[in-house]
Parts: sequence; C-alpha cells; structure tokens
Amino acid sequence: MELLSSTVLQFKLSLSRLSPLSATVPVSSHLKSKKTPTNYPKLTSASCRFLIQRPLTRRNFSDFTVYASSVTVNPEMDNLPADIEIRLSVKVPPVVCEDCYKRVIVEFMKKAKVPGFRPGKNVPESILVNYVGKKNVRQATIESILKRTLPHAMSSVTGKALKDSFRIVTKFSEMEQSYSPTDFLRYDAVVDVAPEVKWIPENGYKNLKIVVEIDRDIDAQRASEEELKRRHKTLGSLRIVTDRGLQIGDVAVLDISATTIEQDQSNAKTIPVSESKGFHFDTEGDKLIPGFLDSVIGIQRGETMSFALVFPESWKQENLRGFHAQFTVECKELFYRDLPELNDSLAERLFPGCSTLNQVRESLLQRCKEVEQTAKEQATDNAILDQLCQMIEVDIPQAIFEEQGRQLYGAKLLETQAKLKLNEEQLASLSSPKAVNEYLERHRENITTVIKQNLAVGDIFKRENLQYPTDELVKEVENSIAEFKRHKQEYDEERVKDQVQEILEGAKVLEWLREHADIQYITR
Repeated sequence: MELLSSTVLQFKLSLSRLSPLSATVPVSSHLKSKKTPTNYPKLTSASCRFLIQRPLTRRNFSDFTVYASSVTVNPEMDNLPADIEIRLSVKVPPVVCEDCYKRVIVEFMKKAKVPGFRPGKNVPESILVNYVGKKNVRQATIESILKRTLPHAMSSVTGKALKDSFRIVTKFSEMEQSYSPTDFLRYDAVVDVAPEVKWIPENGYKNLKIVVEIDRDIDAQRASEEELKRRHKTLGSLRIVTDRGLQIGDVAVLDISATTIEQDQSNAKTIPVSESKGFHFDTEGDKLIPGFLDSVIGIQRGETMSFALVFPESWKQENLRGFHAQFTVECKELFYRDLPELNDSLAERLFPGCSTLNQVRESLLQRCKEVEQTAKEQATDNAILDQLCQMIEVDIPQAIFEEQGRQLYGAKLLETQAKLKLNEEQLASLSSPKAVNEYLERHRENITTVIKQNLAVGDIFKRENLQYPTDELVKEVENSIAEFKRHKQEYDEERVKDQVQEILEGAKVLEWLREHADIQYITR
C-alpha cells in the first residue's frame, strides 16, 4: 500500500563481489550500496542486452566501423581549450590517398583468386579492379584512409577527448562520390572532450562542513528493542476483539480510500495510491501518513470513520506533498495479540544460540550497532556527495548524459526483470528507444546529479594524487569477471577494469574527505 513509509538502509559497496549488473552502473551508485546484487537472471532480449551492455568501445559508421579505443594519440601534444564538443575538418592529401589505394591493391592481389593467374602472382591492376569490383576497391580504400588518418586527427585533442566519443559525421556515401586517388579526401568528425570541473570556491572540498541527518529509527538501542518486540510477536497468536475498539498493539483489517479536499466538493477526486482493500494494519509496526493512527484509534469492527489529513512535505511521492485529503476507513476485522510471557524460556526461539533473555538483548543490540554504524557511514557519504555536487560547475556533454542514463535505466530494468520475470516481448518494449528516451527526460535531474558527483570524485582523486594498491585492482577485476562468467553474461574486460578503477577511486576519495571534513551528526 502506498500510504506506507519505511526506513531503507542503503549500504556501501563490498568490492569483493562485483556482478554483471555492477559493471554497468555508475560509480556513485556503488558508493551508496554496500552489497551489489548478484542474483539477476540473464536477460534474453537482444534489444535489452544492447541497452544494458552496450559497449562504449565501438561506434558504427555506415559500412565502416570505427574503433575509437584503437586510436593511438601522442601524449606529448598540448591540450586544447576545454570545449564541450570539437568538430574536426580532416583534409587528406592526394599522396596519402594514393598510398592507401596502392596498399589496398596489394592486399587484394594477395587474396583474390583471379581466373588465369596463380594465387599471389602479380595481376594487372585493371584486370584485378574489374574482377574485385570498382565499388569494393573504392570502399576498401576509403576505409584504409580513415584507419590511417584517424589517429592523426585525434592527436589534436589529446588529453581532452572522452574515450570512445570520436565519430565521423560525413556520410560514407559522400566520401565515395568525392573520392579520387589523385585528389584530396575531406571528412568531418566530432569528438566530445572531457568537461572541465570548476570548484566554487576553489579547493572548497578540502574544508567541507557536513551536517548529517540520522534517522532515529536506526538508533541501535531503539532498533534492538523494536526487533525484540517484533520477534516476540511472531511467537504469539491473533485473537478476535469483540467488546472494544482499536487499541495500540492491535491488528485491524481495514478498507481505506481517500479523496482530495476541494472548495467545490463536486471536483473532489480519488487518490488511487491511497486506496487499499483488506489492508492488515499493525498499530505497532506500520507507519502511515502522520495522524492516521490517532484518527482510527477506537474504531470498532464494522464501523466506518472519515477524517481529514495533510500529506507532509517530506512525503516520498512528490505529487502528494502538501495535499489535503479526506480519508474514509472501514474496519472489517479487529484482532489483539495473545503473547507468551517474555522470559528466559523463549530465548532460544527469539535468537538461536541464546539461553537467557539478556543474551538475546545483547545479541540484538550488537547486530543493530553494526547496522547503525553502516547506516551512519552511508549517510555521511551521501551528505558528502550531495555537497560536492553543489560545489562544482560543469557542462555535461550529451554523450555522457545519455550513457549514464542508459546505465541507470539498465540497472532498473534488471531489477524489474528479477522481480516480475518479464517475457521477451515485455523486455523489448521496455528497452525500446522510446522507453529509454522517456526515462532520460523524466530523470534528467537525477542523472545529472550522478554525473556531477562522479566528475567531482574523479577530479579530487587526481588533484590529491590519491592511490590504491595495484593488487587490489587485479583482485577485484578477477572477481568481477568470475561473476560475469558465473551468470553467463558477456563482458568487456577493459570496461570491467575501468569500472573497478572508478569504484576504488571513489572509495579512496570518500575516505580522504571523511578524514578532512568537519562532520556534525543530528537525529531527525
């Protein structure tokens, strides 16, 4: 039921187990997740696999595929100004075109089996071209020209170009038409360059002042007492209430509906997410909209109550925040708990291995302290990442935005598949370009935030010359690849290595920031 709210504890990543999913998810999400899911089934839809595992190391260009990762550039070249996108107009001299043409002829001569000539023997050029086909020779020559000239074109943006972002925008057919072995060949290319991170104030990350809000529900003492109550309840039984109304500790079966409150009552509309039939309401466990519990206390079996409540500004569904709603509640059934006496005789059933109630309390408290510490660390990391995001200015290239969005959407789709076991048709529909684009627009702000956090973390790692052990990188890459193989998922080893590097860098940066920040904790 959507009225329910709960405290969700997100944990930091355990690097010892990177899954196929984790290798496609942005680093910031790893910094906010202790355990990476490893039980996701393989998605069989080709379009879905493309969405989630789309390799960044290749760009298709008509009949010719450009592998940007294979382009070698000169590391000594001067860096260009930090433009977001650079357009390169490449003009290939006739001598280069002619040389590429000659090389193509030589290769064809080695491989072509021209009737009347022994394999590998010299074949007159005109006969060879007629046999292979002028069109095929022309296309092969243009491909050779591109392969040989792309590294030189890329060298002008050394140190700025984003990996795998280089793409040719001139149509292959246009180059075919204009090509001549004795004339210039021209083509245009575009490359995204690394966005420049500007800190406001400069080096402000070195003196962070962080206020971390801790949910009171994760307080170890309080949480352990609540857990003991919950376990005690599981040992009891429910009995029907016949002679009174609802009290704290009872469980009621309720039919709930709600409408908006309007000055013109004829315009009142139902709130579908607030409706529930046969909802089992535990007065000591379920957390509904503030004021709901107080409003239904005393309701009896068969009775209907109506009351007005306001959704708080912190409500998880943004479209309901501040809404005035009229609730109608009908009590269908009412139960009280018949619980056994809480003493040492229940210890083993409450916590296996314990013989006394004190041991149960100590064991639960210790476990809750671990959860509290993890949640506290996670809340601290989240607060740091949020503040970093507010301290930087950066222009985000569209290529980065789209790739980050696809990764987030891919992770979401994997979770959906794991829960609902979607069929091939459903997967194809959800991974269609239309579905992905709608997601990108709907979550533009969140995607942008994730990218800014990642860029800020990466910039700090470089500025502070932080490092991590090489053997740790090797170990985590091996673990990640083993996880891919276990799930029979395709993977790109370089991509896996890049992902692990980003995660290790992120963990190191957060560790450094926690040590240098002024952190204050408050309970909400």
